[in-house]
Amino acid sequence: MSFLDFLLLAAAGFFSGALNAVAGGGTFFTFAALMAAGLPPITANASSAVALTVASTASAAAYRREIARFWRGALWLTLASGTGALIGALILVALSNQSFRALVPYIMLFATLVFALGPRIARFAGMEAAELPTQRRRLAGLVSQFLISVYGGFFGAGMGILMLASLSLTENIDYHRINAIKQILAIAIQGVAIVVFIRGGIIDWPAALTVMAAAILGGYLGVGLARRVPSQTMRAIVVAAGAALTIYYFVSG
Repeated sequence: MSFLDFLLLAAAGFFSGALNAVAGGGTFFTFAALMAAGLPPITANASSAVALTVASTASAAAYRREIARFWRGALWLTLASGTGALIGALILVALSNQSFRALVPYIMLFATLVFALGPRIARFAGMEAAELPTQRRRLAGLVSQFLISVYGGFFGAGMGILMLASLSLTENIDYHRINAIKQILAIAIQGVAIVVFIRGGIIDWPAALTVMAAAILGGYLGVGLARRVPSQTMRAIVVAAGAALTIYYFVSG
């Protein structure tokens, strides 16, 4: 790793850590930076997942009181998350870098659209969740969470938005509790995926640790600065970056 690569990864990690604390979307930047530093696409994806998972555990810690009260109620969703993530991660490991590289533009396009339309998806889900959850809706929530987790284990950008929308539709509870459940499920998804990535030997540890350290620092120091910027502005930055990266990967592919 050259000094310029180190600076690139550290900057991407710091910005992503601050961004994830406020608006999400850090994966767009860490994945692109790791690929720009010369890592193969699959290695870049796995290394980004490891780095940002460790950095994001602080979000779960912030909800530790809520989690302690209702974690048993999320067990089935957690099981669905782990199972889906295992399948998604195994699919990723089974692919060649050439195959995954060919999919990257389409994955980035999907993730960008999810991130851009996320608030509308969540509002729609919230409006449709007026009545009390039924067994059928909870079963639909399990299926939805499983499918989201397959995507999360495979790539994961925009995964949090999809989970918030799904939980809003099926759980019909206040936002903070939904967000706390999301943190549990995200840890399950990312934790299972990381085990698969480690066993598959597809993580570049020097690069991952560089991004991880900077992301932790960014999440701690950058959140105060990031909160001064309207969340709509932060989301616009992520969507613009995602669109630019999508175009770049389509053109360069």
